[in-house]
Amino acid sequence: MATKLFVGNLEYTVTGDDLKEAFSQAGTVVDAVVITDKMTGRSRGFGFVEMSSDEESKAAIEKVNGMDVKGRKINVNEARPLVPR
Repeated sequence: MATKLFVGNLEYTVTGDDLKEAFSQAGTVVDAVVITDKMTGRSRGFGFVEMSSDEESKAAIEKVNGMDVKGRKINVNEARPLVPR
């Protein structure tokens, strides 16, 4: 299992700090980022969270998947590697 997690269905005002707060109950958060549009700077509605270990990543999926963050139930899955176009 990877330590990097994909987080989807984010409300557009959610920040990396909001993700860190939500995921911290499952363990140590190494990094949390919300992906934004390069032109507008607006959130694209998804992000990534990196946990410090595989065990914490698994715990985060179990605890945080489906959690309500700013009015939306977020989806948490293991991040897949970037595929070149």
